[in-house]
Amino acid sequence: MDAAPDTEHLRTWVGRTLSATDTIEIKPVRALAATLDRDPDAFANGQPLPVAWHWLYFHDVRRQCELGRDGHPALGGFLPPVTLPRRMWAGGRLEVGRPLTIGETVSKDSTILAVDAKQGRSGALVFVTVRHLFTGDKGGSMVEEHDIVYRDRPSRDDGKRPAPSFPNRDAQWTQTHTPTPVLLFRYSALTFNGHRIHYDVDFCRNEEGYDGLVVHGPLIATNLLALLHDNLPGKTVSRFQFKAVSPIFDTGPYSVCGRVDAGQVTLWACNTSGELAMTADAGIRDD
Repeated sequence: MDAAPDTEHLRTWVGRTLSATDTIEIKPVRALAATLDRDPDAFANGQPLPVAWHWLYFHDVRRQCELGRDGHPALGGFLPPVTLPRRMWAGGRLEVGRPLTIGETVSKDSTILAVDAKQGRSGALVFVTVRHLFTGDKGGSMVEEHDIVYRDRPSRDDGKRPAPSFPNRDAQWTQTHTPTPVLLFRYSALTFNGHRIHYDVDFCRNEEGYDGLVVHGPLIATNLLALLHDNLPGKTVSRFQFKAVSPIFDTGPYSVCGRVDAGQVTLWACNTSGELAMTADAGIRDD
């Protein structure tokens, strides 16, 4: 196990800011559409960018020598230098004022809101929350809060895993997805995500203690939003929040499910055994 992180030092990163600008170019949109088995020619400049597809942009472009062993950018810089070796996207919240549009130039202003330490079943945990404010030159606006979790490396003596949880409601809509190494590689490439848990199975099993390649949390969240749009055409997502419950691996298909009750959309994802992997909810309005 690694040494406990110096939480007080890490909290000195709270309030740090970073600004960037990017253009919502059409090529990555069409490439993601193809990766999701959707028609890439259905997208054109001037159309609204689907919610969560902004993750195709604002890459943290680092030189190869600036990467850590896990493929992520090395510790330090804008994000605090948490020394725990495992890091993943724990969840997030989006508030959409007006959708970003394809072709729009967008500014992104990021601020570290919080750094919190906890003790979990498998050891120390550190949560970092970052707020991103997006402002487009054509009126697009969105606020995102992004939760990152840093975890200790797995112990051979951890014993049994926590008891799995299962959905507590019936789905009105369900789609099944089959993750493959090619799919995960393509999504990693599109989002410029070098994290080895998504393409290096030996690293996953030997270093991180996972059963196989890990399906990206943002990809699962994107699947959930696609399920919503497929079943509620003519509606715009005004709010979306999601939380990772347990990882999904490329060892079998997974399902994304949802239902709507009185205008409130509830969404969730389950692994191949039907165990809950992600929960989410969304607010909608008429286009």
